[in-house]
Amino acid sequence: MAIQHTLLLLRKYGAQGTNGTISYRGEPICHTIELPERANIQRISCIPAGRYKLEKRHYAKHGEQIGIPHVIGREAILIHAANNALQDLQGCIAPVTTLTGEGRGDYSGKALAKLKALVYSLWDMGDEVYLNIR
Repeated sequence: MAIQHTLLLLRKYGAQGTNGTISYRGEPICHTIELPERANIQRISCIPAGRYKLEKRHYAKHGEQIGIPHVIGREAILIHAANNALQDLQGCIAPVTTLTGEGRGDYSGKALAKLKALVYSLWDMGDEVYLNIR
C-alpha cells in the first residue's frame, strides 16, 4: 500500500499576489507565488485552500510537471516556474527561491528543481504526495 506524504503550503494573501512557503516534515523546501485570492475565479485567482493529491502531468508548454488535477471548478493547475504571478500565472503555483514582493520572487527554476526532486523521489518509491494549502 502506498504511503501518503503531505507537503504543507502556508500562505499570506496580498492585493498583488499570494506568497507562501512549502515545507515537508517541518523543513522549508521553497517559497511560492500565486495570483491574489479572487474567489477561485478561473485564470485570475489562486486555488482555494485545501488538500490536493499531486500527480505527474505532461503539458506541451511546460513539459512534465507536478499537476494539481482535482481543484473544484478549475483545470490544468500546475506547479511550474514563474517569477511574477500577475504576468506569468493563470491560477498555477510557482515555486521561488526568494520572495521579492507580493506575487513576485526569483530563481524559480532552481526552486522548482528542488521541489521536483523531492516529489519525484517519493513518487519513485510508489508513494502518494499531497499538498495541504492553508
